[in-house]
Amino acid sequence: MKQLRERVKLSPADVASQLEISVSSINNWEAGRTMPKLRLDQFIELIRLYQCNAEDLEHAHKQSQQKYLQGGPKRRGRPSKE
Repeated sequence: MKQLRERVKLSPADVASQLEISVSSINNWEAGRTMPKLRLDQFIELIRLYQCNAEDLEHAHKQSQQKYLQGGPKRRGRPSKE
């Protein structure tokens, strides 16, 4: 998910502010530690911000989670479904 965000030159704080969620939520998604739990309006806004579609977002999340499960950076425990 980090690649989608960086592609559009946004910081985690930019995205968090637009979605009205915490920066730590963005960081956890990108690390594959948690799964995004968004309202429909937040989901649509995330797609708009990242200039992608739902399939791109799903694929990016799966990649982040796979890296985490393979021992990615700062791995702590198992991913939750946040």
